Amino acid sequence: MKSKKPTTDALEIIHREFFDGQPARLAELEQARSDSLVARKIHRLRTQAGLSQRALAKMVGTTASVICRLEGADYEGHSMAMLNRIAAALDRRVEIRFVPVKKSSAPLAFA
Repeated sequence: MKSKKPTTDALEIIHREFFDGQPARLAELEQARSDSLVARKIHRLRTQAGLSQRALAKMVGTTASVICRLEGADYEGHSMAMLNRIAAALDRRVEIRFVPVKKSSAPLAFA
């Protein structure tokens, strides 16, 4: 195995220690990134619309605590039905894309 160049980059060190060469962990990381992305998009759309969690919940027919959970980065239960209801309440539509998987073992990144 090829030795990697020493680094002082904290994210690169974490990636090498906990994720590099571990497909199951990399898959979990990718799932967490995906869940976080959905949560951030819901939050951004709601706040751009000037709505509280309670107001959006009322429009969608749920409770503010459900909206709060959906906006949580660690929430794993985003259903298409709920995403479509939120999108409709915000005059949007949900769009799904299938994109190629990156073959690199890139370190953690925060966007």
